[in-house]
Amino acid sequence: MSLPRIVLVTRMTPLELLLERFGTRGQAEFYLRSRGQDLSFADRVHGRLCAALSSVQSQIPAQQRTVRIDRTDLDRFLFAPDDIVVIVGQDGLVPNVAKYLRGQTVIGINPDPAEYDGVLCRHEAVRMSGLLAFACKQAPHSPYRIEGRAMALARREDGQELRALNEVFIGHVSHQSARYRIQCGEQNERHSSSGVIAATGTGATGWARSIAEQRGIRTTPPVPTDPRLVWFVREPFPSIATGTTVNYGQTSSERPLVLQSEMDEGGVLFADGIETDRVEFLSGQRVEIGIAPERLRLVV
Repeated sequence: MSLPRIVLVTRMTPLELLLERFGTRGQAEFYLRSRGQDLSFADRVHGRLCAALSSVQSQIPAQQRTVRIDRTDLDRFLFAPDDIVVIVGQDGLVPNVAKYLRGQTVIGINPDPAEYDGVLCRHEAVRMSGLLAFACKQAPHSPYRIEGRAMALARREDGQELRALNEVFIGHVSHQSARYRIQCGEQNERHSSSGVIAATGTGATGWARSIAEQRGIRTTPPVPTDPRLVWFVREPFPSIATGTTVNYGQTSSERPLVLQSEMDEGGVLFADGIETDRVEFLSGQRVEIGIAPERLRLVV
């Protein structure tokens, strides 16, 4: 039986981004030095990622197919159904990848525990061989297990779909007001706002949490494995034609969140902060947001 392919996913480090921007290390150093900064932080982050990546690669059997891709390539990369996806980087890289997966097993490697929390990328690079044996079903008594994290699904009326591990954003592409009609169960209202986010239990500790705390909302959020979403309207504006009563809630399989766009231009949907991979949301278009049938299969 052939071994599954390993897909290593990383993102450019601060040092690589500086070199891409300025062309040479000397030019980057000159730019930072003229502003009272230096390359020490970028060097440290880059060195730790490279060390972790080297450790991971050294533990993959030579006969096992391996490909490495950058975050910028995700929307053009074709994942195979049996791929094992190894993400080396900060936690935010996991949601970036998850929206393109359909049941593949994911291993998160934290290259810098002093810098990253390790909520999703929680494993040390030195443990790669054991993690890989578990993912390839070659370690029946492994201490690891698969955690199935719920994902959001936004489906437009024409069949276009977006998936999200953290949250879906619905609103205007710029800072202009988003206009739409919102419905969840019996709640129904026209809005002019800064947009709506619908977050999973994974995303409820991020953007959704900051909104809830800023507004003093004490609703109990879902946990990562719960098949429900929590949603918030950002800065709803009261007017003669728009209201503010329907401003947060939770979805269930019987109560999806439904929005009808009233925006002539600029209306969009995007997931997990990847604005370049967005879906149009203009007047007459409708989106229903609920739980995706797939779950993120995260090794923990």
